[in-house]
Amino acid sequence: MDKIFAPWRIEWIEREDKNPDVEKCIFCEFPERGEDREHLIVAQNEYAFVMLNNYPYNPGHVMVIPRVHTGAYEDLSDEVLLGHAQLKTRTFEAMTTAFDPDGFNTGLNLGSGSGGSIEHHLHTHIVPRWEGDTNFMPVIGDTKVIVQAVEETYHRLHTAFAELDDTRDIGKDTAVRVDS
Repeated sequence: MDKIFAPWRIEWIEREDKNPDVEKCIFCEFPERGEDREHLIVAQNEYAFVMLNNYPYNPGHVMVIPRVHTGAYEDLSDEVLLGHAQLKTRTFEAMTTAFDPDGFNTGLNLGSGSGGSIEHHLHTHIVPRWEGDTNFMPVIGDTKVIVQAVEETYHRLHTAFAELDDTRDIGKDTAVRVDS
């Protein structure tokens, strides 16, 4: 693996204002802005929302994010846990329609040692998988090939969510409302 030494990057890493356009947690702020498509929010219910990962492992990689700001799973109320779980179920349905994967990887990164980049607002990753979707590029070439633009992924998932029962499609730039 090639290594690049870039000592000037430490200033960016250690800066106080991590994102000058975001005053607080992005998972708290982005849904409040009403710019769902711009922030890759594709579906939502009262308790959680589905957001595309801007750096996907595979096409269709999403995060299901509770609207409660916490890094501790045990802090979520039963009502929020149920709403989050129901939205995950609907996400599997929409992803199956949109992408026809052979399977899924799903999980949470909890705590600073888990490898997650946003540790103070828990979120569940759902990654669609296909037989043979891994190849030599990540191993030999240290390169991950993403075969679909995030915009195309958004369109396909938005359409699939809108076709589910008990959903309301308010428009192509607004997250589909999913009733529990």
